[in-house]
Amino acid sequence: MTVSSPAKIRKGSRAQQQSTEVRIVSDRRPRAARRRHPEPAPAPGAPDPSAEGPSVIQATLYREGRKVSSPATLAETYRQLREHPDGMAWIGLHRPTEEELHSLAAEFDLHELAVEDALEAHQRPKLERYGDTLFVVLRAARYLDAQEEVDFGELHVFVGPDFLISVRHGAAPDLSAVRRRMEENPDLLALGPEAVLYAILDAVVDGYAPVVAGVQNDVDEIETEVFGGDPAVSRRIYELSREMVEFQRATRPLVGMLHGLMAGFAKYGTDEELQRYLRDVADHVTHTSERVDGFRQALTDILTVNATLVTQQQNAEMRALAEAGFEQNEEIKKISSWAAILFAPTLVGTIYGMNFDNMPELHWAGGYPFAVVLMALVCTSLYLVFKKKDWL
Repeated sequence: MTVSSPAKIRKGSRAQQQSTEVRIVSDRRPRAARRRHPEPAPAPGAPDPSAEGPSVIQATLYREGRKVSSPATLAETYRQLREHPDGMAWIGLHRPTEEELHSLAAEFDLHELAVEDALEAHQRPKLERYGDTLFVVLRAARYLDAQEEVDFGELHVFVGPDFLISVRHGAAPDLSAVRRRMEENPDLLALGPEAVLYAILDAVVDGYAPVVAGVQNDVDEIETEVFGGDPAVSRRIYELSREMVEFQRATRPLVGMLHGLMAGFAKYGTDEELQRYLRDVADHVTHTSERVDGFRQALTDILTVNATLVTQQQNAEMRALAEAGFEQNEEIKKISSWAAILFAPTLVGTIYGMNFDNMPELHWAGGYPFAVVLMALVCTSLYLVFKKKDWL
């Protein structure tokens, strides 16, 4: 699904002929009247906060869906937009400075809370309205094949009657392709900032598809590793589960956000074709959210199965060790029994081998048979005792 589809443009041609520009609200007061405070003049020798820095990716002015100019600075963008009240400014920034955002806030009457969120980043996906300006926070994602992990980016979008400001934190999403597709479809771009917001939502949601495919492949590999007995699979399951938690946080709020946008179709007079596009994006988001929920449940089940398999393997190893220990004990019993049996005659023979003069048995005629019989009797008794105890 892309905003540049010719079928989409042809399908909405009648609606576009009836209304070539959609405004989020009907308030068309002069720009100066919409400001809360006039933009302060820079102090002598101080840098101009409106000047374009490395964070400004592109600032473009459009009229009736056609590109008019690409001002070199934010100040020039402000000036040209004032000269063309029927135009639309699309300003893209990447990790802007505080001065740049305050300059934009003063020019376009952006709410200070939204500006603070855009500066700090690390926000949850949300949709808020401040007067005639929409503030949208999106979490984009991309799948890194080399690292086999999901990289998340954050995008803040300010949408007003005649401007759209995108503030990107992170590598994703790259909105240059969105800008090119919109410029190739002037009929769609002529619908105004709301159409650009749709295109950005579409790009972010379309970016989830490769992530879903990559995660599905990882889950399949993990299942193979689990039943293959790979000892490192537990760590991989845990790391992927953490990423799915982040993925859920990125996709689940989008469902409610898009339904909130659709609920305002009648109130703000959204073009019918844009309504169809946003419903299509909502369907894709719902499908993606369900897939992510399924991945997380599958990983939970896999982790349980892996723990069961590890436990079974440990039990088998313990059983083998126990059997080996039992066999070893049996051998020790046999050795101990024979040692005791052999010790008895050795003790008798040692005593009679002392040859003391005062030993009466030394001069006794039956002394030798007595000693032999005694040794045999002791050995036989010990043998019978150990045999009865199953030591032999």
